[in-house]
Amino acid sequence: MSDPRIPADPPLSEAPAGRPRPFVRDYGTKRTLHFTDKEIQSSMSLLNPDALDLEYTRMMMGFVLFNPQPDRILMVGLGGGSLPKFCHRHLVRTEIEVIEIDPDVIALRDAFMVPPDGDRFRVIQADAAEYLRAAEDHADVIFLDGFGVGGIPDALCSAAFYADCFRALRENGILVINFHVNHPDHHEYMDRVREAFGPSLFEVVDDDMTNSIVFACKGDLLDDPGTATLTRPAAISKDAWRQLMPTLRVIDATLELR
Repeated sequence: MSDPRIPADPPLSEAPAGRPRPFVRDYGTKRTLHFTDKEIQSSMSLLNPDALDLEYTRMMMGFVLFNPQPDRILMVGLGGGSLPKFCHRHLVRTEIEVIEIDPDVIALRDAFMVPPDGDRFRVIQADAAEYLRAAEDHADVIFLDGFGVGGIPDALCSAAFYADCFRALRENGILVINFHVNHPDHHEYMDRVREAFGPSLFEVVDDDMTNSIVFACKGDLLDDPGTATLTRPAAISKDAWRQLMPTLRVIDATLELR
């Protein structure tokens, strides 16, 4: 087996369109993906590459409290592949599509040990706004974690885009969004999600008050906190449940306060 470690890379020159190219850094047993020196886009443990290293990614998995075995998950934004890898490994009956617009990010998939494309996993280079505009009744869960320098691209946080996400979900499908709590437009983004999904949503904030994870449902699955269960479903391995349980307890407590 080859050693997954690689030397720390300096930032590459900017892409022709003026978009900073992603680069990889190793810090001890951590590997991180960057667009700039100051911001970490994704983090991976070299000792456990399929684990969810950042808390917000564990929060995004909170949908399993309501649907532990979705048939199809669509993810917007590949990054270092933390969520796609975790779902590929632990949700063994789920088909996973990852939409990533930046070919330079996709080119780093091997550095982050993202699985190869296959029958139930594929990475698609596409504009997610265009892809979802053409989708209908397509997925049981949609993850929105597409960030660039400066935050979420405008096309991925518009009212029209959230309406497209609603249409692309199947009945009782769940949209999971990663927001930055202190972004000046955070409340405006939340209003746009409510416009598309109505009141069937809730928000969880991580411990350091950096990431806001929003869950919105095409249906009433989230309306009754009693439907969420902290009992491990048969579809999820003990290892996955052990990783998620502390965060799932936080989400469950948030639901009880609604």
